[in-house]
Amino acid sequence: MNQDEQKQAVGEYAASWVESGMVVGLGTGTTAAHAIRAIGARIADGQLHGVLGIPTSRASETEAITAGIELTTLGEHPAIDLTIDGADEVDPDFNLIKGAGGALWREKMVAQASAREVIIVDESKLTDQLGGRIALPVEVAIFGWRPEAEYLDDMGAGVAVRRAGGGAEYVTDEGNWILDCAFPPIRDAARLAGMLSRRAGIVEHGLFLNLVTDVLVARENGVEHRTR
Repeated sequence: MNQDEQKQAVGEYAASWVESGMVVGLGTGTTAAHAIRAIGARIADGQLHGVLGIPTSRASETEAITAGIELTTLGEHPAIDLTIDGADEVDPDFNLIKGAGGALWREKMVAQASAREVIIVDESKLTDQLGGRIALPVEVAIFGWRPEAEYLDDMGAGVAVRRAGGGAEYVTDEGNWILDCAFPPIRDAARLAGMLSRRAGIVEHGLFLNLVTDVLVARENGVEHRTR
């Protein structure tokens, strides 16, 4: 299978875990989109009934509406049975870097509310240590983005304001900017997460620690299930 076929296979595999009556978190990104479509197909052919979806972004909301999934909110359903989402890096302890798609704040809120957080990736996303290959997304309030960029620079990160098409600053669904921070490989992710969370101007960061219950890895010969 090529990479897109692997993404489709792992998305459909995860979607097979959804049961009737569940509240399901709907992740953001190309791999999660395959899962959303597969859930919608199971609803359409009568395999599933009474499923409610909580999207983690406007993009996943649009996918879900197109797929025919009834939507709800965390306000109405604060406990989620199962969330299916992607990741940009996954380490051996199931810690993640997320946020390349720009939805990290909502994604983390949904993950925290989930009884089961299922991450679906192809094997290119596996790493021995977070931060070795991709920048860490940090969502910041526009009002205070410059001090936060300087703070991150002092921590040793190469900081770049994320740009959208046409070169304008990328704006998240919540109206914030994202600073993509190229750290060296992150040796103490918990310490770094704590330092970022203490800053008032940092809305959220892409370190997802101790939130994942299952990882599904798409490989050329099938899907590997890893669990705690």
